[in-house]
Amino acid sequence: MSTSEITLKGITPIFRIFNEEKAKEFYLEFLGFTLDMEHRFEDDLPLYMQISYGNCIIHLSEHHGDCCPGGAIRIEVENLELLHSTLISKKYKYARPGIETTPWNSREVCVWDPFGNKIIFFEDIQK
Repeated sequence: MSTSEITLKGITPIFRIFNEEKAKEFYLEFLGFTLDMEHRFEDDLPLYMQISYGNCIIHLSEHHGDCCPGGAIRIEVENLELLHSTLISKKYKYARPGIETTPWNSREVCVWDPFGNKIIFFEDIQK
């Protein structure tokens, strides 16, 4: 098979979580993602869920074999100022992120989830 027959369509990161309630508070209430799907093999087994915000999809898993805590992703954003002011207006107890201009010509808002995973929302200022 040649590479001209292969189409890569994107990525879906998986973040490790340890507490369903804290995950939903952070991702759904604070960041504004939508819950798309939840799955458990049985009621007392770990949760796996999908969240989305527009075209951005993230999987969150309580399963220890899916990934390690402490991951990081970068999400490109249009209108970083609006994202920042929206987050700040929510007065989330555990995060009040700022905007940083980087030496590599982007502006970034960095947040850490309750499980040590880092999400960097960025806007390229060269465009």
